[in-house]
Amino acid sequence: MNRQRTERFIILLVTLACLGLTVESIMLGWEFWVPPLIIIGTIGLWIMSLSGKPDYQVRKWYYLIYAMLSALFHGVHESSFFDVSIVFMLVIVAYSFLNHVYMMNLFLIEYFIVMGIQVFLAYRAQSLVSDPLNISRLILHMTATVLIYFSCVKAITDRQTGEEASKELEARIEAVDADMEDFLTNISHELRTPVNVVNGMSELLIKKNAGEEAFSIKDAGIRLAYQIEDIQDYTECKRNKVMLEEEDYMSTSLINDVVTSFRLINNENKLEMVVNIDPNVPTMMKGDLNKLHKIFRHLLDNAVKFTKQGGIYVKLNAETMDYGVNLCIEVTDTGIGMDRKAIESLKKGMYQANKKRDRSSGGIGLGMFIVHGFAHEMGGFVKVESEKRNGTTVRVTIPQKVSDPTPCLSLSPDFSGDVLFHVRSDKYKVPKVRDFYRSMAANLATGIHARLYSAETINEIEHLRGSIDVSYIFMGQEEYEANFEYFDEMSKNGIVIAVSANPGLKTSPGSKVILMPKPLYAYPVVKILNEGTDARDIECADNIVKPAFRGVRALVVDDEPMNLVVATGLFKDYEMIIDTAESGKEAISKFRNNEYDIVFMDHMMPEMDGVEAMKQIKHIATEQNTSARVVALTANAVSGAREMFIREGFDGFIAKPINIAEFERVMQRVLPGRAVSRGGEKA
Repeated sequence: MNRQRTERFIILLVTLACLGLTVESIMLGWEFWVPPLIIIGTIGLWIMSLSGKPDYQVRKWYYLIYAMLSALFHGVHESSFFDVSIVFMLVIVAYSFLNHVYMMNLFLIEYFIVMGIQVFLAYRAQSLVSDPLNISRLILHMTATVLIYFSCVKAITDRQTGEEASKELEARIEAVDADMEDFLTNISHELRTPVNVVNGMSELLIKKNAGEEAFSIKDAGIRLAYQIEDIQDYTECKRNKVMLEEEDYMSTSLINDVVTSFRLINNENKLEMVVNIDPNVPTMMKGDLNKLHKIFRHLLDNAVKFTKQGGIYVKLNAETMDYGVNLCIEVTDTGIGMDRKAIESLKKGMYQANKKRDRSSGGIGLGMFIVHGFAHEMGGFVKVESEKRNGTTVRVTIPQKVSDPTPCLSLSPDFSGDVLFHVRSDKYKVPKVRDFYRSMAANLATGIHARLYSAETINEIEHLRGSIDVSYIFMGQEEYEANFEYFDEMSKNGIVIAVSANPGLKTSPGSKVILMPKPLYAYPVVKILNEGTDARDIECADNIVKPAFRGVRALVVDDEPMNLVVATGLFKDYEMIIDTAESGKEAISKFRNNEYDIVFMDHMMPEMDGVEAMKQIKHIATEQNTSARVVALTANAVSGAREMFIREGFDGFIAKPINIAEFERVMQRVLPGRAVSRGGEKA
């Protein structure tokens, strides 16, 4: 931008000078054919500058030649004797902004040539040089021109020296930043292994009923694992080295992960969460599911941290485009809000609303920078709207491909009846929460084409029952507890009663009331509308029943003994037969002498790394006419790692610390269907 402004400034000065030259030429009767050329040349200057063509270096030569020719035309006329020095002074000063000493040299040489011509013409005419005063003025002009030349050369040299010093300083700063980012990346990688041990061992202790301390250890381990991921993601976003890993995913599964994440957050302020998913969102899309999870996690973390009372509203919808859809994620809270300056600071990284030692919000301030970085890399954008003490709304729009355009939620063809939404508006201390629920209910009803009515009191419910076919009533826990006998009796008489409740709520014996665990979202509502009182497993998980891999023979390879203990303990829960190896060479030997259905291979091992060990195992399998399924199980979880391992020949990738849901997905994708069982039956 500075270069462009300088270029336009010089052209403006040249244009004004050429206009003056044109007027002077016409008034003094100089060559009539020159003024049109000056006008055409000036227009050419602006066309090249505005179009940016040809290349900047070529344009600079054009500007130089044009100025030299114009100055020469002016200087070869007798009437310009005292004007030549002034013109060249202006030209030298103007073109010094281009920062080229050679231009100054050319102008100075031309100046002396033109002045020689002027002196010759004046001597021949014996009109000017015979006067001592004219000679004195000539010497003064020439001296001033030379001094201005040296001043401009010095200014150019100083600027170039300053620019070089600035570039050198920037290079040193970038090198320091790069070293720091390398350090953060390496330390986050090194921390993954002990965190995997902490998380895995705490999980094993929980299974042995070791007490509440084990849960505390696990929670701390999960929190540390997230912060390690944040550091790694931050450095990748900072370096613009984010790599995308596209895969098919269910939109309802994405929302279920959001709900699960919220339940794991320490919700000390008992915030309400309302999830509004448009039923017309495609059933299956294709994109980077892992990064979508992280975007949701950061948005929810921020909303919870900065909201003291009220709730959080999550909205998910999709706009149909030629390339698929624009997936729109919106998270609104009723928290403290931000001013415009804070909003601008969010995308720069390391931002925290409260940096004091006694700050009430946690985290390391990287969340929104990561959200911006991921959204930008996926071709999307982020918009933040907020006011002090009036909450914040963050909208993230990301292009996604569509694998299955079928609406993710719909009513069965035999659905009939009307739906009541029974919520007392006066129970919410923050009115926005009531609006969240109403918006969610209205959007869902519109999307699935159901008739929805609102009733705040029992009298209103009774009144509506007399005029419409009330078949379903959805309500909150407070509404149910206030009149539980009434609703229990109603549930026994054919009306489906569903209650959004906190854990621990019990219904009366014989009651057919269905409990929907908070937070309330569309999937369990639609499932209840379709299945009525027969609805079961209303949680929207990929696999309602935990899969089992009964009899699958697995070899776990890792040079860290505690990692082997953790993996063995976790995988045995899936009824697998586990064997271990502490090096690549040992793994090759065991694979040659035993039969394994799957091998879990660490990457960074001494003597022989996991990639080389995997290739030798694959080679042995080919020699023995068998198959070898090798999954990378490694702390090397930088962006793009999965694709890198797949390219090398691995059949799957699982990052440490081990995520059980990811482990199950990889196993079901890698193993043949006969090796996977659910609910005690072979698939």
